[in-house]
Amino acid sequence: MGDEKKTVLIVDDDSDIRVYLSTFLEDNGYATVTACDGAEAWTQVEAKSPDLVTLDITMPEKSGVRFYRDMKEDAQRKDIPIIIVTGVTGNFEQFISTRKQVPPPDGFVQKPIDRDKVLELVKSLAG
Repeated sequence: MGDEKKTVLIVDDDSDIRVYLSTFLEDNGYATVTACDGAEAWTQVEAKSPDLVTLDITMPEKSGVRFYRDMKEDAQRKDIPIIIVTGVTGNFEQFISTRKQVPPPDGFVQKPIDRDKVLELVKSLAG
């Protein structure tokens, strides 16, 4: 059981980002599953019970913000760490961190993606 890989769910509407993060994390010993929006991500969470989620914010169908809120309000899933990976600039990290309705994200990475920062966050949050 100790050799079982941790699973990371990668949620992004950009297929290049999904492939990039999947390949990078798999090369570093993680199993990955992907979703192109919040609706598909919820299906993957129910099916795969990931150890961690990387989450884009602006997506069609169900936004990352809505998915994030739903995760943090779900008693069974609220403790799954979420790293926001977004191209949204400005004070987004401060904005999401000050929302009273949900706790702040476990990590925040701005695009273009800093691979070292992503890997450091994944290792510290998922093991």
